[in-house]
Formats: sequence, C-alpha cells, structure tokens
Amino acid sequence: MINVVVDLSHFNNVSDFDTVKQSGIVGVIHKATQGTGYKDSTYQSRKPEALAAGLLWGAYHFGEGGDGAAQADFFLSFVSPEPEDLLVLDFEQNPQGGSMTIAEAEQFVTEIFNKTGRWPGMYGGSYLKELLGSSTNPTLANCWFWLAQYGSNAVVPANWPTWTMWQYTDGVNGPEPHSVPGIGNCDRDQFNGEMEELEKLWGTG
Repeated sequence: MINVVVDLSHFNNVSDFDTVKQSGIVGVIHKATQGTGYKDSTYQSRKPEALAAGLLWGAYHFGEGGDGAAQADFFLSFVSPEPEDLLVLDFEQNPQGGSMTIAEAEQFVTEIFNKTGRWPGMYGGSYLKELLGSSTNPTLANCWFWLAQYGSNAVVPANWPTWTMWQYTDGVNGPEPHSVPGIGNCDRDQFNGEMEELEKLWGTG
C-alpha cells in the first residue's frame, strides 16, 4: 500500500502544488461537478497547475437524485477528460437534496463507459453499503472501488473483492497523517498496490 493520493474540492486551500508533489503526493482527484448544474469553481484553474507540478490528475462527480446518464454527460462536457485523467463517481447521501440511487449510479457509470471506453471508479461508504447490503451488482462491479471509511479497518461491500483506494481520513477523523504540505488538512487516500499499479490504473503506466 502507498499513501500518495489526495482528493480535493473548492473547500480546500492549495498554496503550492510543487510543495504537494515534493511532499510525496503523486495523484490528485478533484471535484468537478454535481448533479446537472454545479461546477466546482477551482477545478479548471487547478488542473494545469497540478499537471505542471508533475502530479497525476483525476476528476469526480458528486451524484444527486435524477437522470444518471444526464449527469454523466454534464460531467464529461465540463471535464473534457484526457486518456490519463482518472474519472470517479462520488456516491453518497446528498445533505442538500435528493440522493442518487443505485439505478441512477448504473446509468452514470454505463454512460461514462459508453462515451469513454472505460469504467470510472466508484467512491462510497456507509450509504453505498446500506443500499447494496450483501447483494452484488454486475454493472457497478465493473468499476474499481474507492472506499470511504475513517477507521483502521477497511470493510468492503460484497460487490468488490477488495478496495483499490481507501479514503482513510477527511483531515480530522481517521488515522494519521491528516495533512499535506501545500494544502494542510485534507482527504487522504491509500492505494492498494505499488506505484507501477497506480500508474496503470491512471493510464500512465
């Protein structure tokens, strides 16, 4: 396992991506969109800065209740992903409105696959575990799994044999370390493998 990925949004202050890179971070996954109307105001300015610092780049979409395919199209139109941009569906309860359902998540990831030829990552924690239970979903199983769980033990839904990425802290809760030079406290993520496998997941290996 390697602890070299962070995920960010406009809520995070980034002072210097060169410092982030020098601290040992390799990849950044940044919020891009939510639903079919929200665009993160810092996404487009931070991407070239992170790439210039030599960091790998990824984008995630926060799913809301509603047409999953339409959300995927909105996400792709904003992100305009390159082959080496990691793509992820953030599947969790929406505190400000309707939450995405499993069926809508299936629509989203299928549309991403149909448009890009690759399955996105699937990020989830207690909400996803509650909806899936012990059942399996063959469509979502095509996605690599990114676990959100702030504790010392990773508990993975039956739908996946293991986790690929593990968000073990939100910068406050969960095991140390919580912070990154150049950012401060933030979401940090373990990768279940070594650098060569991380680069392969990202499409750069």
